[in-house]
Amino acid sequence: MTSRISLTQYLVEKQREKGLIPAELRLLVEVVARACKRISIAVSKGALGGVLGDAGTNNVQGEPQKKLDVIANETLLEANEWGGNLAAMASEEMDHSYTIPNRYPKGEFLLLFDPLDGSSNIDVNISVGTIFSVLRLPESVVDVSDEHFLQPGVKQVAAGYAIYGPATMLVLTVGDGVAAFTLDRETGSWSLTEDQLRIPEQTKEFAINSSNSRHWQPPVRRYIDELLAGREGPRGKDFNMRWVASMVADVHRVMSRGGIFMYPRDNREPEKPGKLRLLYEANPMSFLVEQAGGAATNGLQRIMEVQPTKLHERVAVFLGSREEVERVTSYHRD
Repeated sequence: MTSRISLTQYLVEKQREKGLIPAELRLLVEVVARACKRISIAVSKGALGGVLGDAGTNNVQGEPQKKLDVIANETLLEANEWGGNLAAMASEEMDHSYTIPNRYPKGEFLLLFDPLDGSSNIDVNISVGTIFSVLRLPESVVDVSDEHFLQPGVKQVAAGYAIYGPATMLVLTVGDGVAAFTLDRETGSWSLTEDQLRIPEQTKEFAINSSNSRHWQPPVRRYIDELLAGREGPRGKDFNMRWVASMVADVHRVMSRGGIFMYPRDNREPEKPGKLRLLYEANPMSFLVEQAGGAATNGLQRIMEVQPTKLHERVAVFLGSREEVERVTSYHRD
């Protein structure tokens, strides 16, 4: 039986044979993957590991932190600070970026991450995940600060997410398509289980929090009304709604079998451009979706072309099967 390709083998091929990534980026991705294995173990223990419940603290957005939010954040910081591949890190859970301490060598990359996406689902044993994005440090920068992370998504050199579900998976892009790796819990190794993953252009599934429907703006309401009208409506087919309330889980379903994921801005706080974080969630997921043949917009423009103005900037998100994303985007433009 032919042995499966490991994560390291996959990355080495991208480095040596295709010249797509430098060795330092390969090592960085491997370190992030190892940290995700540790987080997976902590998540899988649940109540047995004493990791459920609130941490008693709030993050920079004022949201209550779960114990696993804090554990996952510390795991990623500790795993990545000493390897010599990074200049700094930024996390959804921290007010400001974290510069690599002077006692460690520094590299040319910046790492951004949402350490545990969907953490409201932890205590009810629903899939959660880790999202990450890698940028290059701008040239000639010596003292890294928050402003150096404010790069549009098109500047990403790698992005991915780990999903901690019935199987733990790592879904990754280095700009040459999307690959999915499954964690073998017995050996502790990541094995390639799908390469050049593609999102179908057409779909009959959508994901949105319909409890917010009374707050939706007209383009979103118009689009959802058409989907719900089913076969008798203008779309001429029935659609199914799926909503996990964990972006990693909802987007992974889209990546696996098509669909559209939506988290629009709404009229509760119309001054805010959206709910999800541009740098930690929207940009890396958009990179993955586009590399898999899908599309991702904020309703008006391609998400990866949005110029960030602050570290924890929010954005509306429409991503997934290209045909549906283009349709709902056209309604916003109209």
